[in-house]
This record gives sequence, C-alpha cells and structure tokens, in this order.
Amino acid sequence: MKYIFYLLSLMIAFSACNSDTSSQKNSGDEDFQIEKLFSSYYEKRLHFFPLEATQNGDHRFDDLLPNYITQSYRDTLKAFYSSTLDSLNLFRRENLSDNNQVSYDILKWDMEMAIEGLKFPDHLMPINQFWSLTLTMGQLGSGSGIQPFETSKDYENFLMRIHRFVPWCDTAIANMRKGIKQQIVLPKVLAQKVLPQLKSMITDDVSKSIFHTPIDKFPSSINEAEKADLKVRYEKAIVEEIIPAYSRLADFFEKTYIPACRTTDGINSLSFGKEYYEYEAKLWTTTTLSTDSIFNLGQSEVKRIHEEMEAIRDEVGFKGTLKEFFKFVNTDKKYFPFSNDSEVIQGFRKIYEREKPMVNKMFSVQPKTGFQIRETEAFRAASASAEYQQGSGDGKRPGIFYVPILDAKKFNCISMETLFLHEAIPGHHFQVSLQQENTDLPSFRRFIWYGAYGEGWALYCESLGKELGLYTDPIQKFGNLSEEMHRAIRLVVDVGIHLKGWTREQAIQFSLENEAESEADITSEIERYMAIPGQALGYKIGQLKIIALRNEAQKKMGDKFSYADFHNEVLKSGCLPLAILESNISKWMNGE
Repeated sequence: MKYIFYLLSLMIAFSACNSDTSSQKNSGDEDFQIEKLFSSYYEKRLHFFPLEATQNGDHRFDDLLPNYITQSYRDTLKAFYSSTLDSLNLFRRENLSDNNQVSYDILKWDMEMAIEGLKFPDHLMPINQFWSLTLTMGQLGSGSGIQPFETSKDYENFLMRIHRFVPWCDTAIANMRKGIKQQIVLPKVLAQKVLPQLKSMITDDVSKSIFHTPIDKFPSSINEAEKADLKVRYEKAIVEEIIPAYSRLADFFEKTYIPACRTTDGINSLSFGKEYYEYEAKLWTTTTLSTDSIFNLGQSEVKRIHEEMEAIRDEVGFKGTLKEFFKFVNTDKKYFPFSNDSEVIQGFRKIYEREKPMVNKMFSVQPKTGFQIRETEAFRAASASAEYQQGSGDGKRPGIFYVPILDAKKFNCISMETLFLHEAIPGHHFQVSLQQENTDLPSFRRFIWYGAYGEGWALYCESLGKELGLYTDPIQKFGNLSEEMHRAIRLVVDVGIHLKGWTREQAIQFSLENEAESEADITSEIERYMAIPGQALGYKIGQLKIIALRNEAQKKMGDKFSYADFHNEVLKSGCLPLAILESNISKWMNGE
C-alpha cells in the first residue's frame, strides 16, 4: 500500500510540474525553462531507477528497489515518459542554445524509444544468465560494488533493498508463469545456465553467503553495539529472506520453468519477436539501418579482417591454415605465461604503464576519476566477461576494470592489450568518466548511455594500439584483429539467430571458423546474444562511424587535424545517438 501511495505521489508531482512548465514557458525564456525540464526529468527518473542513482554516486535512494517488472510500475513509467515528451514538444527547438538543442534531440529520441519499448512484454522473461537483478543483488551485497557500506545508515539501506528484493523474486516467478501460458519463455539452454547461478546463492552456512561479506568487514566508523545489532539483522535477513527467495527461484526453474522453455534459439520464434528485434536493433545502434544491411556489413567486415589475419599469420612464419593458427595461439604454452591471479592483474598494469606517455599526447583532456583493476568476484566469474564498472559522478568511487580469472594458468595473453584499451584506458574509463565530470551537461546527459556510442568508442580505442605504443608484437596485433573479428561476427550471428533462422549451433560454428576464441568462450558469447537480442550490434556500428568521421576530418582539415582535438570533440558532449554525434563533428570540421 505504501508503494502505491508513493507512485500516486509521483504522478501528482509529474502533473504539477507539467502545468508549471506550460505556464512558465510563456515568459519566452525557453532555454531557462527547458533546462528546468531537463533537471526535473532527471530527478524524477531517479525515483524510478534508484540503482542508477546509486551507480551515479547519488545516495539519496540507496534503500529503494522498485518492483519494476509489475504491470503497475510499467504503466506509471509509460505515463512519466509520455508526460515528459508532451512537455518537451511544447518548446521550439530553433529558439534554444546549441547545447540545449542537442539535449532536446537526445531526450526526444530517448522518450520515443522508451515508450515504444514498453509495448513489448519482455517483463515476462525477467531473468537470464547475463543480465538480471538476481545477479546484480549479489554484486551489491558483496560490499565491493556500487552499494556503499561505510556507515550504519548504509547498512540499513541495503537491508531495505533486501526486503524489497523478495517481492521482486515472487513477481518474477508469477511473470514467468504467465510467460509459460503465453509461450513467452527463454530458450531452454539459457534457462539451464541460470539454475547454477541461483543455486550458488543458497547455503546452509550463513557465514559463507556473499551477502555476509559486508558484516565481515565493518568499517571502524561503526561502534561495537551497532555492529552486533547489524550482524544479527543481516544474518536474519539472509536466512529468512535472501536464501528462501533464491531457493524458490531455483526450485521454480528446475521443476517448472526449464521443462516449459522453448527449444528454439531466436527471438523471432515469439509472437512479437520480429518486431521486437527490429526495435532492439534500432535501440542499440541508434540508427535506422535495416537488419539486412547490418547482416551484410558484418559479412564484409569478416572478410576484410580475415585477410588482415592471414597477413599476420604469414608475418610470424606460421605454416598452416588460419584455423590452425587460431588453434596455435589458443594452445601454445607461451601464450599462457601466468601462474597465479595476481600476475594477470599485474600484466594489465604493465600495459597501462607502457601506453601512458602516448595517451598523454593523444588525450589532452583526461578524467579526474580514479581507476582500479580488480579480479571479478568468484560467484559470477564463470559467466562474466571482462568489464568496466563506472565510478561515481562525484569521483569518490573509482572506475573499475573487472577481469574474470577462472584459472590463471589458462589465461590467454594474446588479447590483453586490446582488452585494456577497450575496457579501461582510453576506452570506457575515459569516455564515461569525462561524461560524468562534465557539469556543462544537464544531469540526465552526464549519466546517459548508448551502446553504439559507448561501445563504439571503446572498440575505436582498440584501433589506436599502434599509435599508443602497443601492438609491437604481431601476436598482440593479431589479438586486436581477433577482438575486432569478434565484433564483426556479432553483426552476422545476432541477426542470423534472431531473424534468419540460424540455430545456436550454426552461430557457434560460424564463429569457430572465423575467430581465435575457444569453443567455450564462443558458446558463452552466442548465448549472451540469445539472451539480449540486438545489444551486440552497437559495437561495430559505432566504431565504424567514429573511424569514418575521423577519416573525413583528416581529409578535410589536413595539417590542422589533431588526434587530441578530434578525441576531445568526440568526448566532450558525452554519449550521443550516432546521428547527433555526426552532426556535432561536421560542425566542428566546418569551424561552426
């Protein structure tokens, strides 16, 4: 009941704000008024997405965890988006400053896409093996993620999130039951991967729970009496709420859901699947490219990269086919030089030290936010990829490059340089941190994310290895080509699986024939694409757009072109849909 009142109060606030905006706009100061709308939109958004607030370093909502998979939540969210769009459409774009015109375009695109997305019943498939609140809660509860555990209030906040997680789990089960009836279910092979993740959260020894970690590491700021009280309450919450909730989910998956899941692999096997995939492709690429054109582009990129790989094979004197070369770099002992986890982490630190002098030349504007390299937590390492977790907007929490290491002796080093360029510096860490630190942007733009721009930028950074003093070893360049091939393959297999009737096995085989990844890694990746249709398309589309814009700028500006200036221009406005990025760079090239 309290939550219903909370949602009603939000709706009343939205209505009041819109009335105020309409009346105030008559003053003629449209820039001032639209900036108020931007600020109001962001503030209200945080109530709907409090985990975003926590991630951004805004800790006012650290106790909230809305049940975002209920129909009532989705209806209220749609009302919020529609109300924001209506208010935005009252403004005359041509009367706004350049920066506000960009913000107008972004918010309009965002609201229209968000409203369109809510018509699809994807909330009936609320859990997958790659992205899910069941995984996020483990990261939050581990004490090493974005949820702070520095004061007794922080501990109280997460206890509230635990209490609110339990009804989410029960709603997830109810939604999946509806999904079974409507034949809106995961592929069986994906649901089978979820089950061990759920079971890993269940233990008979409360002290072994990942959620026990924060009370194993109390900060000195909390007194002994508070520690004792929190310990009792946390252990009670783990035993009576967390473990039973994960147990119910695991039991449901094992006995009911997995047997009812589909044997097909692509989203097009669902009644709304084709339309949903077209939407996801538009969402993740921020373009209107047809899925056929994306598929064809992927094939042409695979062919080009294939030829460059063969040139590297010949350069190192390997006698054999490219497929045999793939096997060689995946099995030869010299490419597995580590004996323990700390050596792997140290290897990435050495890469940063080597590139740092050239990074300073090619990036004249760098973030203030700190940076760390960490090993991925054990509970999620088996299904995780290397990843970047952004720092907080105030710079107090550093950006973190997470590296999953299941067995250091089996950690292949051939792609370490390109991986660091992508996930860390100058890839995600520079782009995300500079965006968050840029107070000239309205708040909603400081924390916004578009896969085509963000992942496209990171993949573009991989192409800078030579300029940054890396890739001196041809095998590291081959590792770079392998990663680029990996992203080109995505364009083919993602569309292939979801629209062209490809099976999981066909997609795995296509990947095995064209890249150096192990079959286990390829299988995990293909299953990721199955779980999150369209997400994998943004990387290559964004990278190719940034490279094309740089080439155009070099040609047009000649000797006046500077990598540092170009990079500053790409990064200074934060994450953008690609059409808006192209417009910005065009104005810069033309001196506007």
